Amino acid sequence: MKIVSNKKEAFQELRRISNRTNLENNTKINLIVEEILQDVKTNGDIAVEKYTKKFDGFNPKPMQIKANDLKDAWNRIDSNLKCALQVAHKRIKKFHEKEIPSSFSIKGEHGDTVQRIWRPVKNAGIYIPGGRAAYPSTVLMNAIPAKVAGVEEIIMVSPGNREGRVDETVLAAAYLSGINKVFRIGGAQAIGALAFGTKQIDKVDVISGPGNIYVTTAKKLIYGSTGIDSLAGPSEILIIADETAKSTHIASDLLAQAEHDPLASSILLTTSQEQAKEVLKDVYKKIDDHPRKEICMESIKNWGLIAICENHESCIELSNNFAPEHLEILAFDPKKILDGIENAGAIFLGKWTPEAVGDYLAGPNHTLPTSGNSRFSGSLGVETFMKNTSIIEFNEESLKVNSLDIINLAKSEGLHSHANSVQIRFKD
Repeated sequence: MKIVSNKKEAFQELRRISNRTNLENNTKINLIVEEILQDVKTNGDIAVEKYTKKFDGFNPKPMQIKANDLKDAWNRIDSNLKCALQVAHKRIKKFHEKEIPSSFSIKGEHGDTVQRIWRPVKNAGIYIPGGRAAYPSTVLMNAIPAKVAGVEEIIMVSPGNREGRVDETVLAAAYLSGINKVFRIGGAQAIGALAFGTKQIDKVDVISGPGNIYVTTAKKLIYGSTGIDSLAGPSEILIIADETAKSTHIASDLLAQAEHDPLASSILLTTSQEQAKEVLKDVYKKIDDHPRKEICMESIKNWGLIAICENHESCIELSNNFAPEHLEILAFDPKKILDGIENAGAIFLGKWTPEAVGDYLAGPNHTLPTSGNSRFSGSLGVETFMKNTSIIEFNEESLKVNSLDIINLAKSEGLHSHANSVQIRFKD
């Protein structure tokens, strides 16, 4: 884990970290994914089965998990875990119900009416990663806003293990969320199946959920024919800390990101040289007997950073420039620092709010913009699964009053028939 104390060097390191999975430069991966998607588009379930055998090592027949198996998974899980999922579900639902956008209507003085109405998409696909870990929390975070939006059908895909089994807690979370169509497939082939449809899997309007670089590339390539939530990269956390923050807390929170993935990034901005040294020592001490030691070591070694800043203003500047997915402010007065923050996917204030709170049950969604994208986008939410339509109704008087302005604007653009379409209505 690198320590830097020069502002210019800190900017350079943060830029390097932000660009660690630049999709534009992965020509080889693009070609592989394009081939998979085209095969799935042409050959449907046959192609999906072929790539599942090749990449995941099992025959996915039957692809769909029975609804009774979801219920059985719910019944089998530990009662404490069941309770935790229910608490999380309740809090996440309550938060997202506040996100439902309002339709509105405006009546003009001459009788014209303009409206915007919101409707849910008909169906949605959610991708739940497998591989290094199981993510029942991601089931809740994707399914609940879709349900709150009013989506009729949610199709969930998640890769099975070598025996073809999807994690039981993931299936239990699907049952709790009201999902009854779950397919044990993953990778680019699963994205293709959702985007194009197969005999077994309906084509969906929107796909959400994180995945590896092949999944993300597939989402990028099918966007336009199917909606997506975002192009999420590996997880990242940036912590701004002052001398009141405990080094053991900081080290634990940094490792909470590092344990996700070898490409995950953990960053500390501090004004204390002594704190920087203590945190570094605590990080390696905690890694020593960590059950995911290899993943943590690779993440910390390649994408970990501690930057010693002159003051809090420098910390804020570096943070805004990096635009982190997760931002923790561990300071005596975190709200004072918060006032200067412009770019962050989710912000966690004070020592009693570790980022894990947001990952599981605080309420706001944990599907967040990465790789600097919080400069222009936010978290997954109800609107991800909705669309808006404008409705415009003029009468004779309102068109007549506005006709000259419409005609002048149309003529300024050289569009004769636009102007004539208004003029002709008053010549009959």
